[in-house]
Amino acid sequence: MHQKTELPHGIYGITSRDFGTSHEQSAVYLLKAGIRIIQYREKDAPTRTMYNEAMNIKQLCRQYHALFIVNDRIDIALASDADGVHVGQDDMPAGIAKKYLRNKIIGVSVRNEDEVIAAQKIGADYLGAGAVYPTSTKQDSMYIGLGALAGIVRVAKIPVYAIGGITKQNLDELKTYNIHGAAVISAILNTPDPEKTAREFISIWGSGL
Repeated sequence: MHQKTELPHGIYGITSRDFGTSHEQSAVYLLKAGIRIIQYREKDAPTRTMYNEAMNIKQLCRQYHALFIVNDRIDIALASDADGVHVGQDDMPAGIAKKYLRNKIIGVSVRNEDEVIAAQKIGADYLGAGAVYPTSTKQDSMYIGLGALAGIVRVAKIPVYAIGGITKQNLDELKTYNIHGAAVISAILNTPDPEKTAREFISIWGSGL
């Protein structure tokens, strides 16, 4: 399945088990709300567990006609026949991901214009820019701010998804930076009704500036 030209605008959903639900249940909330790109993000589980979870989420994504991306783990992306992989600056190099996932979507985390240029040079399909605002989801992430986001968008020739500290309150501000979408984790999943919250994010994105 190869949909590089169909990266959906709007909210990019990322699963987590940090807020009292499984990765699969996270995906169900996001997909039922209408999000059409889902990233499975797990750093600590055994490989067999990750494979099983990835397969389950991939099936859910197929049911909802959504793209399925695996964070970092090229082996899990290959084994589950995901639509793509997302790698950070400290993960497997994007060029290696491109080599082994030749017909898949490659997303790359970037924090500055130099990283954008490098990612585009190896043929990345989209960029995850951030953390834009301070975030508790990634304790080690230094936030880059809106000025850096503007620079990233300016030199990017491929879609840019902003990530990090994104809330319903700052989403309208982010939209003015001509981004392709916004990746959200805790502001959706760490709420009493994640599906309802996800729908609210989608509604804000779809509203006028």
